Amino acid sequence: MRSVATDPPAPARPAAAGAAARPAWAAGFGQAVPVMLGYVPVAFAFGVLGHTAGLPWWAMVAMSAFVYGGSSQFAALQLLTVGAAPYAIVLTTFVVNLRHLLLSAAIAPRLAGWRRREQALFAYELTDEAFAVHSAQYAERPVRPRAEVFTFNTAVHGSWVAGTLAGVLAGDLVTNVEALGLDYALPAMFMALLAAGVIADRRGLAVAAVAGGGAVALTLLGLHYWAVLVAAAVAATFGLAIAPRGAAMETEGVPGR
Repeated sequence: MRSVATDPPAPARPAAAGAAARPAWAAGFGQAVPVMLGYVPVAFAFGVLGHTAGLPWWAMVAMSAFVYGGSSQFAALQLLTVGAAPYAIVLTTFVVNLRHLLLSAAIAPRLAGWRRREQALFAYELTDEAFAVHSAQYAERPVRPRAEVFTFNTAVHGSWVAGTLAGVLAGDLVTNVEALGLDYALPAMFMALLAAGVIADRRGLAVAAVAGGGAVALTLLGLHYWAVLVAAAVAATFGLAIAPRGAAMETEGVPGR
């Protein structure tokens, strides 16, 4: 009787490998969906408020396309509504967005191998929520396809612009965005992204507690827009101080490809 040779069963593919097998653009879009769900209602509220303030639709859409900063846009809108001087609007926007210096410094090592124009395009679309997602993804996979990264950035940016346009068009139908709770969508989404990244890391949790507690305390003391920047700087310094020796060297030399 002739024996029949059989091949050994193929090993099961890990979930991470299956995810990596997806097209880069599909992976990037999948990462963007939760952020888009948080961006659209907040951008919608911004569009409604701009329409109520009497600003033209194209100005609101252009602000979301070129400024692309939630807190700075709302601050600028409030100043425009009260007729503030242009220099006051520019200075306020600058102060509110100073936190991006810290975000850029943290993510820059991942983009070391990129071309200048690619780095510039990435920086143009870097937001708090994008930073949270990119940091988590780079922690899991130091090497990521650029198509994945730019698909994510483009999708979330497009959702912000689209939400603004929808809010402008619906401005006559919605008179009170706070009653709908739209202003809470972005903080809630960002807290979910943050919790997913730090809940399993005691050091990250401690840094988040210092940053959040410091920001609240400084806000209550009257620092307002400076509170986040100062608290973030203090928390980052604290995180570096409690980091294991040599941990900062682990990510050096990692190409951002």
